[in-house]
Amino acid sequence: MKKNNKKGFTLMEMLIVVAIVAVLVAISIPIFTSQLEKAREATDVANMRAAKAVAVAQYLTDNTTGTFYYDAAAGTLVSSAPAAKYGKGTTADGGVTELGYAPTTATTGQVVKVVVAANGTVTLSWE
Repeated sequence: MKKNNKKGFTLMEMLIVVAIVAVLVAISIPIFTSQLEKAREATDVANMRAAKAVAVAQYLTDNTTGTFYYDAAAGTLVSSAPAAKYGKGTTADGGVTELGYAPTTATTGQVVKVVVAANGTVTLSWE
């Protein structure tokens, strides 16, 4: 007398599970990439915010004006563009628009340029 040993999944059950996983992956990829771009843009805006804070502090302490570049590694303003580029944003729109940041402009491989005017006005741009 043979035992009916019918353990396991049928091919149809396996195909249904694979289809469900494929749908979940297809839905999650755009969400993941948009959140990744939003994080990149938030990093860029944080660097701009830090550059502006350093420029204002430097202006208030010794009335320094001119064109500078923000060195993110040291957290200081330097006279020439630092070798280490820290821009992260791509042309994808992550929705971040603080400090005049253009979310559809690629900042990858760029640094923040800081211009401090004689009246203390600070202008930021990516270069």
